[in-house]
Parts: sequence; C-alpha cells; structure tokens
Amino acid sequence: MFILAEDSERTRGEDAQSSNIQAGKAIAESVRTTLGPRGMDKMLVSDDGDVVITNDGATILEEMDIEHPAAQMIVEVAETQEEEVGDGTTTASVLAGRLLAQAEDLLEDDVHPTTIVEGYHEASALALEAVEEMTLDEELDDDLLRKVTESSMTGKGTGDVDAEALAETVVGAVRAVEDGDGVSRDNVTVRTQTGASSSATELVEGVIAEEEPLHEDMPRSFTDATVAVLDLDLEISEANIDAEYDITDVDQLNEAIEAEQAELRGYAGTVSEAGIDVAFVTGDVEDTVASYLAELGVLAFDSLSDDDAGSIARATGARTLGSIDDLDEDDFGAAEAVRVERFADEDLVFVEGGRAAEAVTVLARGGTEHVADELERALNDALDVATAALDAGGVVPGAGASEIAIADHIRSGSAGIEGRRQLAVEAFADAVDIVPRTLAENTGLDPIDALVELRSLHDETGVAGIISEGQTGHIDDPVEYGILDPAAVKREAVESATEAATMIVRIDDVISS
Repeated sequence: MFILAEDSERTRGEDAQSSNIQAGKAIAESVRTTLGPRGMDKMLVSDDGDVVITNDGATILEEMDIEHPAAQMIVEVAETQEEEVGDGTTTASVLAGRLLAQAEDLLEDDVHPTTIVEGYHEASALALEAVEEMTLDEELDDDLLRKVTESSMTGKGTGDVDAEALAETVVGAVRAVEDGDGVSRDNVTVRTQTGASSSATELVEGVIAEEEPLHEDMPRSFTDATVAVLDLDLEISEANIDAEYDITDVDQLNEAIEAEQAELRGYAGTVSEAGIDVAFVTGDVEDTVASYLAELGVLAFDSLSDDDAGSIARATGARTLGSIDDLDEDDFGAAEAVRVERFADEDLVFVEGGRAAEAVTVLARGGTEHVADELERALNDALDVATAALDAGGVVPGAGASEIAIADHIRSGSAGIEGRRQLAVEAFADAVDIVPRTLAENTGLDPIDALVELRSLHDETGVAGIISEGQTGHIDDPVEYGILDPAAVKREAVESATEAATMIVRIDDVISS
C-alpha cells in the first residue's frame, strides 16, 4: 500500500535524530570561531560575486544558503535573538548547537528525548535564576551604558582604538531618543558613507537624506530654516481631456510659451513668498521651476522617497502638503540648520535641530564599503544593546563570567532533581561551558586550563571572565575592566537556544516530498 507519493523520502528513529542533530551542530560550528573580541571574520561570496565580510552571527547565517530544515531552526534562533535584543546571536547559535551535541550523547545512553526536553527546561529555568542573581545592582548612568556598548562593539570591525569614541556616539544617540516611556529605538537611524575612517563617525541631531540640490546656484546651507514638505509635482499641469491647439502665427506661439513660463514662475514665487527656505518635494520639479527657485534663494530637492519625506516631516514638525494653494506657516516645519555636504560623488542633506526633533542619525564612516557595512552592523547592535539594557533591565558581567555562573548554578540545582532528568540538567550546564571555552580558544588560551581557572576564581570571588589583552588574555573580574552585557541578551540566548534544541531533539520522523 502506497500512502506517500512515490518521490517522497522518509527518515525515522535514530537516523532522523542523528541527521537533524548533525545539521544543527554544523551550523553552530560555522559561527563559533567568530565569538568574542578576538573572533575571526567570515567572507561570504554569492553566485553573482557580491562579497560580505563580517563576524556578526545573524548576518553570516542569513547570507548562507541553508536548506536543511533542522539547520534552518538554528538560523531562526539567531533571527529571534537579533529581533528581540539585537545582539548575542552567535552566543545563542553556539549554545543551541552544543545543547544538541550534549543531547546526542544522552540519546546514545538511552535517555528518552522527552526526559532530555524536561531536563533542559528545568535547567533553563535555573539559568534564568542565575542571570537575575548576576545582574548588577547599579544605576545605568552614561558611564555604565558606555561600557556596555563598548563591550558589544569590541572586535566587530570597529577596532579597539575607536570603540570608546563610537560608544560615546551610541550613548548620545540613545539618550537623545529616551523619554519617560523608554527608548524610541526606531527614531535612531544609522547611515553609512565611505571615504574616511571610523573615527570620523558622528551623531547628527536630526535626519540625513541622500539628495542633491535641484540647481547648482541654489544655496547649500541655511540656519533657522523654514521647511516645507510637498507631496506634489511642480511642473506644467496637463489637461484631463485630449485637446488640440491650432496656432497660426508666431505671436500665438510666444503667448503660449509665456503662459507656461508664467505658470512655472508662479510655482516658484508662491513657494518663496510663503517664506519657505527649504522645500522637500516627493514629486518631480520642472527644471525651469528649479532655476526660478535658485534665483529666489530657495533650496529645493525633488523625488524624495516616502520614508525620507516622512522622516523630515517628523523631525521638523512640518505637515506633508498636497497643494501649494493657501500655504500657511502653521504647515511648515523649522530646523536649526539645513546643509548640503558632498562626500566623494554624493551629496547628503543634513536637517538638524528640528522644531519637533525626535530623530537622530549616526553617520558611520568607513574607508571601504565593506568596512562601512560592518561598522553599520556593529553600531546597530550597540544601539540595540543599549536599548535592551535601559528598557529590559540591568547588565551582567561579560567575558564569559555570566556563563560560568550559570553553569555553576545549574550544577548546584541539579542535585535536587531526581531520575534521569538530572543527567539532562547536568548536560545543559556542560553545554553552557562552550561559551567561555570558545572565548578562551579565540583569545589564544588553552580552553581546558582556562575553564579550570575560571571555575576556581568564580568559587573564590563569584565573578570570573576572560580578559583579552593584545593577542592573548588572562582570567580576572570583567567588571573591573568595564566588560558588561545586558541581562536581556543572556536571558534571550538561553530561552531561544533551549527552545530550538528541544524542538529538534523531539523529532523522530522526517518526511519530505
């Protein structure tokens, strides 16, 4: 009896479990060497020759062409981590892979998958308890927040020299969009521009758009500017019906041309007489109108995207207008400064200090496109980390110290768990050790020796991490070195890795057709 289609494939039992676990482990291993401040980069080359160089776990897994469904679940772990807290994607992926490896050993010892799942969930709860206990009881002032963001960016293509200055920029951006309800992360934009080192990165209190003036004679800067956002075309209006005009002499032609010119001059005059200094137009602007606007000293841009127009409107307090009839100053926005700067072959317009300025922009600079792209990823992660620290509550010691504390807490709690679930709980603790082990490897330390020393110092002081210095490192208290992570990143990594690993372990039948 044929139930499935003839081209269907089915893998059951141990073969299905082994296949899924091996796939998950392989994906986790592909990003493991990128973990930590001394992690290595990956070069990803697409079929059409596009190159991405990064050590960001989420980006690596996103760019890889992964087909295996179990491996795709590990990718989803990184995606979830990125969406929820913005950082810790490599940690979550590596932990999920190690949980699968530990589960594989338990399955070989005839521990039932359901028992493993139950034990892992109990261990996950103990891990979250450890994170709460490790959370520092300190107010998140600017200095502490800077340490968190600097820890996030170290090793992500920013260079140790620039990390401190970049962290200051990130803290300034986050504080600028913070209010009583928390941090409005969506009001911070990162824009990249090649042509300078990362030290030239700056915070702009406003928005930046990649636009150039419509006419070379237009002014390139204004202070205390009156801004209008126009959602229309400034060109000759067309009739809604088909019509033909019979012109019999030159005077009639000249009158028709003059009528068109008068209409175009009227557009420019209306804008200028309304007191508008800078006009952002989403539609098209006739060249003649642009020329008249330049004569009248108005700076104008056309063909703006809806996103850019909306950002400028929100930043300046302007209303988006669909007509230039009956222009009212209440519909206009205001900015402390509007300036156009040229970078290489591109013009960027800066709208700063708007009347309703709720948005800020981090202009990230890089010597090459690849460097700028990696810096953009690092800055976005840092912004997310700072937001998570402020909104989701607290920071914990970094450099593997939290993982050492988690593993120790789980082992202590496993003594009170009966039956074979205790094996799964202890296996979870062993899996957590993969983070400090990998940090030790990437820092140039012997992972076994480092793990022993970490546990010893943790028993003595309660905090022990791997401090990177030069091309190697040593074991010490990371808090003294300002190495901190948001507690939310650790919580999310434990939860998402546990969910993915337990889901994969429970699968004993794979049907593909």
